[in-house]
Amino acid sequence: MLKKPRVLCVIGTRPEAIKMAPVVLALRARAGLDLVVLKTGQHGELVDTILKGFGVAAHHELRFLERRIPFEDAARKLAESLTGALAAIRPAVVLAQGDTTSVVATALACSLANTPFAHVEAGLRSGSLKAPFPEEANRVVASHLAALHFAPTRAARANLLREGVPEHAIQVTGNTVIDALLMTAEGVDSAPADLDHGRRLILTTVHRRDSFGAPLVGVCRALALLHDRFPDTAIHWPVHPNPNVGPVVERLLGGLPRVLLSRPLDYPAFVAAMKRSTLILTDSGGVQEEAPALGKPVLVLRDETERPEALFHGVARLVGRDPDRIIAETSRLLEDDDAYRRMSKGASPYGDGKAGARIAAAIDEFVRSPEALPAAG
Repeated sequence: MLKKPRVLCVIGTRPEAIKMAPVVLALRARAGLDLVVLKTGQHGELVDTILKGFGVAAHHELRFLERRIPFEDAARKLAESLTGALAAIRPAVVLAQGDTTSVVATALACSLANTPFAHVEAGLRSGSLKAPFPEEANRVVASHLAALHFAPTRAARANLLREGVPEHAIQVTGNTVIDALLMTAEGVDSAPADLDHGRRLILTTVHRRDSFGAPLVGVCRALALLHDRFPDTAIHWPVHPNPNVGPVVERLLGGLPRVLLSRPLDYPAFVAAMKRSTLILTDSGGVQEEAPALGKPVLVLRDETERPEALFHGVARLVGRDPDRIIAETSRLLEDDDAYRRMSKGASPYGDGKAGARIAAAIDEFVRSPEALPAAG
């Protein structure tokens, strides 16, 4: 009997787990493939919770990242561990998603092992290696090492073509986060606990390194002023566990009566919070993609974004972390019904919920005839 081609999916962070789950499920449904899932340990139990919710279990786990190690050492140590894992697993192709340390380490390990690497959510670019840092550099490096590029949008495809990626190595699939969102949204309660459901709700998330310090303080001060200006409005902030975030948010917002500071939510609960919200303030890339599909305006707490499609469609707006700008843009949406209606039209430029199936089909075809594509970027 012929051995099935082995496909390895590498998952590091909570957002990767959300966005890779639809790919894993679609690959698992293809009887001709031997699917293996590996966790790097980058987000530990957060990843376990997400995968369990989608009915996915990992076959292998690298545990050293469960310990806090210096950022500058993480990619090197992880690449070394992944090189050993590739030698043991011997996959025909490896998939990873996005722009984290796990992704760039996977791309490097695949290059060293001469194993084809497939990049899910390829081609996103902010145009600045410093914003977001280090994500922009990670995805540029991953693109130069990838054999297969699954671009979520035509704009992402255009970015790759400008950088010299062969056209036949790129497929526009849509973003797998829309798959995950649609799988989840129908079955969740749209009312988060511990809030007065008669009030309007501002949902807030902040987690990026370039938001730490003074920028985060600015966001908190803006929200405190908005809290006082709009007594019919509540704020829900699921606080990221990074120690650069929690103490600052608690100190500046913890005593306000209509502010709910919660632990990070599991994915169904976060989708419920998005559905319940009036508008969303975030520095997250994934939320920029999810919220428009739910008809929720997004104010992006960054100066650049690698997801310009939502800006083009008018369903998201860059506001940075300046308190005055945050207050002005949020107040506009809370006071001007026409402005709110224009941004909450439910236009999603990021996919139709079938990205995972397209990626699985392309991988199936690739492992059966890999000569059709280059083995390295």
